[in-house]
Amino acid sequence: MSEAEESDQRRLARNVNELLQELRVAQAGVQILFGFLLSIAFTEKYSSVSTYIRVTHLVTVLCAAVAVAFLTAPAAWHRVLFRQGRREDVVDSGNTFALVGLAFLALAMTGTVLLLAEVIIGQDWASIVVGVLAFAIFSGLWFALPYASSKRAQNRERP
Repeated sequence: MSEAEESDQRRLARNVNELLQELRVAQAGVQILFGFLLSIAFTEKYSSVSTYIRVTHLVTVLCAAVAVAFLTAPAAWHRVLFRQGRREDVVDSGNTFALVGLAFLALAMTGTVLLLAEVIIGQDWASIVVGVLAFAIFSGLWFALPYASSKRAQNRERP
């Protein structure tokens, strides 16, 4: 193996490790959220909530489930492919899975905030505003600001 190939392999190994470390943080949070959302359906008060809250709850649970699937997929891919020398596939696919998983986690968090606002405030425009603010914060901090920062850096690098 040449020195260039070896350093490429080291870079890929580091990328895989960084990806899996980052996903550990998100996985723990989404799994706790998923458990919380599942437990809500088994409370006494749940039987008396409106259809709107039930549908919002179901959509939120489904978003959390999809987030779990996408955020754990890179670990599964790593386990299946790591002995086949396919780290680059793990990194490339894992990055996409992580971004999709984070998007669904943002939706699940937004849905959870909306559900709590509906229960606390009631079904009116104020709870919708709280949900929209939650969505703006998650999508802004997790996607819009990093994207804008990346674009600014690219523009500075151009002659």
